[in-house]
Amino acid sequence: MKRLILISFFLSFVVNGFTQEIKKPAVAGTFYPQDAEELSLMIERFLDEVKPPTIDEEIFGLIQPHAGYPYSGKVASFGYKVIKGKSYKTVVIIGPSHYFGFRGVSIYPEGVFRSPLKDTEIDRDFTSKLLYREDFIYFEPLAFQREHSIEVQLPFLQKILDNFKIVPILMGECTLSMCERLASLLKEAIAGRKDVLVIASSDMYHGYDYKECELIDKLTLSYLESMDIEGLSKGLEEGKLQLCGKYPVLTLLILAKSLGHNKLKVLNYTNSSNVTYRKIPGIWTVGYSSCVIDKEETMLNKEQRKKLLEIARKTIEFYLKTGKKLELEETDPLLLEKRGAFVTLHKFGQLRGCIGNLIGEKPLYLTVQDMAIESAMNDPRFPPLKLEELNDVEIEISVLSPLERVNNAEQIQLGKHGVLVRRGFRSGVFLPQVAQETGWSKEEFLSYLCSHKAGLHPLAWKEKDTELYIFTAEVFSEKDF
Repeated sequence: MKRLILISFFLSFVVNGFTQEIKKPAVAGTFYPQDAEELSLMIERFLDEVKPPTIDEEIFGLIQPHAGYPYSGKVASFGYKVIKGKSYKTVVIIGPSHYFGFRGVSIYPEGVFRSPLKDTEIDRDFTSKLLYREDFIYFEPLAFQREHSIEVQLPFLQKILDNFKIVPILMGECTLSMCERLASLLKEAIAGRKDVLVIASSDMYHGYDYKECELIDKLTLSYLESMDIEGLSKGLEEGKLQLCGKYPVLTLLILAKSLGHNKLKVLNYTNSSNVTYRKIPGIWTVGYSSCVIDKEETMLNKEQRKKLLEIARKTIEFYLKTGKKLELEETDPLLLEKRGAFVTLHKFGQLRGCIGNLIGEKPLYLTVQDMAIESAMNDPRFPPLKLEELNDVEIEISVLSPLERVNNAEQIQLGKHGVLVRRGFRSGVFLPQVAQETGWSKEEFLSYLCSHKAGLHPLAWKEKDTELYIFTAEVFSEKDF
């Protein structure tokens, strides 16, 4: 009888989701110190040494490395220092599974995670809103047994935050659609809360070529900075980019953008060869970065964007039917501001026309109207658009900031800045999104701009007589709606 009671208790313990489970650390003493005092002092020293920028905006997410602290601890400190003193009640930590192969997403349901510093409780209410909502989202205990990608984040969090719970999520082999579905469930679980932080745990390049590490990680960071989910996913699939936590990072970006957190800043980057001062071929090298995601204040709200897209489409349709310009009236003060804008047409994903006005000599809504007609009818690269094509066309609008002259190419942030190059009577312009669409390096971007757009020789951007101007663009498309 006593044996039956014990068996029944054990089964209840397992089936009910490890109600008393303590997840003990797997890499204490290897990735970071086992001794609590030594660990605490190490983290304090890292935090004292770093000086990240002050970020006053609402910080929603971090991308953090997960190597041993001697290698990536200082980089990680940049991200953790910017959230120090902020109030988060739930921290979602999404990491890749390194040691246990499985398909889908494993979520630790309840209990506590232990570090040498203290125990941190799992947010059971939050995990219950995610688990088993899809057949690929479940609890696989073996995935957590040896895994470090979540564990190494915990001591930092315990040092800088008070009274928080965690949601531990490990991702095995996934697809982009799985990332999108997980992001959708996370959005439902967050439900407008402002006290949730989401961390994607990921290192970057892994390989034996230090120079290759620098190049690949630089390109990967450019995709991250522009939050180009499609380009990042494709580049990772092709091996052009590297993130060992690619699915956690993609999930975070999808989730962040869906909630309006649309600005990613790289706080710090290094790699193991820099840390060890062994910059020689054949040495195993891993890249580390710390990135923060917050809200970028946009000029236009959703309704204003939608209105401009409707103006562009109605204008093109009316012009194709009548040969005349549609008469418009507008009272919105922001749409009455004089702004430059480009209108870009895509047909079945391929460019079908793109013309813009950089300076903004008319109210924004009229600039968009004019450029819509120009893109449809007068782009010299394409024949004029026909009415029967219009249903297959997707319209994208780029509203531009004022031009700013820069002294050299170092001031240009690829993916963020559009560039105008001018020399004498020759000039050419690339919008910011060209960098993501092509995957060019900065040198390629500027060389193509000079040669193909301005009719200058490819290296003209390096010469003193060539003027460089930068601008930013608020880009939105019909597919966003």
